[in-house]
Amino acid sequence: MDTTQTVRAYHERTKHRLDAYAKGPEFLDWDQQPNPFRRFVGAEVVELPLEENEGIAALLQLSLGLSAWKQYGPDRWALRCNPSSGNLHPTEGYVIANGIDGLSDGVYHYAPHEHALELRGKLADSDSPPQLLLGLSSIAWREAWKYGERAFRYVQLDAGHALGAIRYAAAALGLQVELLPVTDADIAALLGLDRADDFTDAEAEHPDMLLRIHTGAASTFHLPTITQWYGKANPLGGLPKHNWSIIDEVTTATASLRRGVLHTPSSGVHESQPNLIPLIRQRRSAQAFSGKTSTMPRDTFYAILSALLPASNPVPWDVWTLPIRLHPVLFVHRVEGLPAGLYALPRHATAEATLRSAMNPDFLWQKPEGCPAELPLFHLLEADARKAARTLSCHQDIASTSSFSLGMLAEFDAGLAEGAPVYRHLYWEAGLIGQVLYLQAEAAGVRGTGIGCFFDDSVHEVLGLQDTQFQSLYHFTVGNPAIDTRLEMLPPYSHLPKERQP
Repeated sequence: MDTTQTVRAYHERTKHRLDAYAKGPEFLDWDQQPNPFRRFVGAEVVELPLEENEGIAALLQLSLGLSAWKQYGPDRWALRCNPSSGNLHPTEGYVIANGIDGLSDGVYHYAPHEHALELRGKLADSDSPPQLLLGLSSIAWREAWKYGERAFRYVQLDAGHALGAIRYAAAALGLQVELLPVTDADIAALLGLDRADDFTDAEAEHPDMLLRIHTGAASTFHLPTITQWYGKANPLGGLPKHNWSIIDEVTTATASLRRGVLHTPSSGVHESQPNLIPLIRQRRSAQAFSGKTSTMPRDTFYAILSALLPASNPVPWDVWTLPIRLHPVLFVHRVEGLPAGLYALPRHATAEATLRSAMNPDFLWQKPEGCPAELPLFHLLEADARKAARTLSCHQDIASTSSFSLGMLAEFDAGLAEGAPVYRHLYWEAGLIGQVLYLQAEAAGVRGTGIGCFFDDSVHEVLGLQDTQFQSLYHFTVGNPAIDTRLEMLPPYSHLPKERQP
């Protein structure tokens, strides 16, 4: 098979169905789950300051760092600013610093548990202008341990969430972020991911994306040369250790092999948005919703959806220089002044016509009452959609007890026509949408959570979709959370020595 056929075969094989779930482990021993923190043994450790309002330390803390600890009895686990499927966190972060005050030129791995950098490589002497790059990679095994073959989907979603978390953190600090058009091989070589000897007996990391962090001035970027490497990756464990070979196959098939054209950012100073910091720190994934108190004001609902439109929201959408290909279809349950039922939000100018022609011809496609003219929201069907939403989302109550839930329809065929790597991009965009919804929910005084488990083709059938022109990639739900008071919340870095506490 060619790479696109490999992607299609993987996507079809890993669909959940009403009569069978995608292949996964037969049982889970939570005492044997993979270590959520990667370390590089033998690497020099650079401790970072906490609670700073600027600089690399703050950027990492607010994007990939810890946000809290939860404790229930003897069990204790960390939460992070970037959400993750099952709180398993496959995404790893790297800093590449050249000419940055207070940090020697080098490639560093970010260790969120210690809020520290581990020196992985020294850069060759260079006359190149200063630059700060941030690389992301993924350890698929962390997700595959729980989710089996479907894990590749979740790994890519988490990469998209991390991209959104980084963009929001940068905006809070007055920084700009660019997604660089480099190959996976470029990223692997730069981060040392292709150094097999450094990962002996340890789980592999696969390159995701490379970002440039700057203050708004337009300039070129360069890929530096590394002269010396340090450290060996720690094995993460996780028994039993099943080998889901199909994940390796789709990872290889979707590798980015071509360099693209660099997007030129607008020049000028970007004002910091410190109002984002409390939202970033308080963001949590809702575990349950109060169906009795989840009624949402209509204007709040419209405001949340408006934040998903790239044209009117520079943050975080200025980082997304790839085509817009995802469009939410919403199950509205409890929004004041709106009839319950099915709605659609086409996110670019031509999507409405394409969706209309692909979906059930009996849908209404009417603008709802009070909807802002610039918000392309359409009422498709009036109905009590709670039972359908619950069933479609693997029988999970969170899809029906909220104010609304949604599925994200991707322009699947059109995307894959441009190459297999677009499969990853579709999930990155879905994760980025999810991150917007998370923070918009927090700003509105409610809470959201992603839903990775849903019955793919049953969703398509409800919408009248007959082929793979559109595919639902990710579900999400927003409402008034039901708080589990049995859980104790602890500060994010309370485990560090007192002298490092803010």
